[in-house]
Amino acid sequence: MTTTSLDPALIDWPKGDGLVPVIVQHWLTGEVLMLGYMNAEALARTQSSGQVTFFSRSKQRLWTKGESSGNVLTLKSLRIDCDGDTLLAQAEPAGPTCHRGTSSCFGDEVSPPAGFLAELDALVAQRHAERPEGSYTTGLFEGGIRRIAQKVGEEGVETALAAVVQDDQALLGESADLVFHLLVALRARGLGLADVASVLRARHARRVAH
Repeated sequence: MTTTSLDPALIDWPKGDGLVPVIVQHWLTGEVLMLGYMNAEALARTQSSGQVTFFSRSKQRLWTKGESSGNVLTLKSLRIDCDGDTLLAQAEPAGPTCHRGTSSCFGDEVSPPAGFLAELDALVAQRHAERPEGSYTTGLFEGGIRRIAQKVGEEGVETALAAVVQDDQALLGESADLVFHLLVALRARGLGLADVASVLRARHARRVAH
């Protein structure tokens, strides 16, 4: 079950002596950020405040992640596992999750390879909203959708040529350029990577069904 208002009665609290482990995952990239524990009070605080709050076993008190550093975890969804004794919290981190400065308590290299595309899509959305001076992406948005579409076309042709007559590194480089400019084009129309993924998922479901 995925929700931001999970019914505590669904959780098997006695199994863990009043505590349940909570895996925290980046809501966009799928990166596993950390593991903590909640009691019923921590769960209630998490749901009421919108910031992931744990029960600290060492301090024996409620602890909102980022209460000192400011690197809070904003709750996006909660999911309970099949046995009712573990939670998955999807959240948006405000900064490094780990006190050592890494994005995850498991290091910086635990995000799924394709997860960076979600980060890039979010950055493109930020550039679209803020239009920082001197940014290449800002320049594209200021040039308008026709200029952006032209760049997508140019990069598409260069990618196709690289696939036929150039080596793998050239193909990867041109493909990266194409994907970036496609994300800009989507954002200029108020769309994003998740919208494309939804279309692909729907198509896949139809084909599997048949």
